[in-house]
Amino acid sequence: MTKKDFEDWKMANSSLIEDLRKAAWKLHEGVNQTYDGTKPYGVHLDMVVEAVLEFAYQVCDDEKDLPPLIFGAYYHDSIEDARLTYNDVKRTANEWMNNEQAHTAAEIVYALTNDKGRNRAERAGERYYQGIRETPYAPFVKLADRLANITYSCQSSEKANQHMREVYLQELPHFLASIDAHSSDVRFALPEEMIARIHRQLQDEK
Repeated sequence: MTKKDFEDWKMANSSLIEDLRKAAWKLHEGVNQTYDGTKPYGVHLDMVVEAVLEFAYQVCDDEKDLPPLIFGAYYHDSIEDARLTYNDVKRTANEWMNNEQAHTAAEIVYALTNDKGRNRAERAGERYYQGIRETPYAPFVKLADRLANITYSCQSSEKANQHMREVYLQELPHFLASIDAHSSDVRFALPEEMIARIHRQLQDEK
């Protein structure tokens, strides 16, 4: 897909994107989830989708995959944090797309849902990353999620965010290796410009 083709699609489907945004914001507000303790969680979702909308043309060759891709980005934390089940996610996706697309959307969300664990390492272990590597578009959405968190942490002077910036910096080699499916299928691609942006942000803040 060319960048122009994608921009044309975005313009023609702006109402769909906005509907997904409003629904995702409402979902997380409904469970009183916040971002950084004070902000609506939708702030984070918007940042993830902003990255997806900037680079989606590099990982998607078929327009029919764009609605589930964007849905997956907006709903990526809905099982983990907003009390939805896999079937809830699929049923919700069906409000905007057909069964095949809804399945793709639900698989992205499921792949990005952390495992049960006592700490960060247990929640994001090898089984978690294997699920991401095996699910179309999941590596890309996970990269967008990490880019959003890093961008936010690097823009903040708060101690907790400075700590997370260091965590992200130390985790980066393992993280990138863990989500790299080493596939020729474009749906598993990790745009190089996104990775370069992450490196620049973390290195600039050292």
